[in-house]
Amino acid sequence: MTELPRLWLVRHGETEWSRSGQYTGLTDLPLTAHGEEQARIAGRKLAAIQKAGTSFDLVMTSPSQRAAHTADLAGFPHAETVQDAHEWDYGEYEGIRSAEVRERNPSYLIWDDGVPGGETIEQVGVRAERIVQRVRTELADGGNAVLFSHGHFSRILAATWLRLGVGQGRHFLLGTAEVCRLGWDKKTPAVEAWGL
Repeated sequence: MTELPRLWLVRHGETEWSRSGQYTGLTDLPLTAHGEEQARIAGRKLAAIQKAGTSFDLVMTSPSQRAAHTADLAGFPHAETVQDAHEWDYGEYEGIRSAEVRERNPSYLIWDDGVPGGETIEQVGVRAERIVQRVRTELADGGNAVLFSHGHFSRILAATWLRLGVGQGRHFLLGTAEVCRLGWDKKTPAVEAWGL
């Protein structure tokens, strides 16, 4: 039986805005010192996974410095930059806390209401789908890919991997520098591990 590909997701380490709860889309913030330590811890987790026999055949990162630096500190300094892996473009909500948006609109949910002047959730989903299809095509005979990216983007990508609607990403909470594995239950796309 042909083995199927797996996709590992690693959210970037903490930044000032992720700590404060501000929407951070295209603003290119560095990791905090704590975020750098989180990235090293994620690297130790991935190293243990490799030591147990898993090799990463495709290593990718978002173009943002917070993701690329996380990849570097985690032991993957030569990760391929993939433009599609950038965070949701939050438009007019960039740098604003979701709590502030809800003060004006108590029923607001980004998953349903989107962001003014930014990407639609469907546009983010199209980018996620391209990455999913690349992994499934390039590793069609099995193997492991790892992607260093962002919170909302990774959650939307997980929903895409599972063939759910992109808005179902709301169900996958993901802290900074957490590691996840998307794979299969026989031939059905599945979450094999979340938030390691």
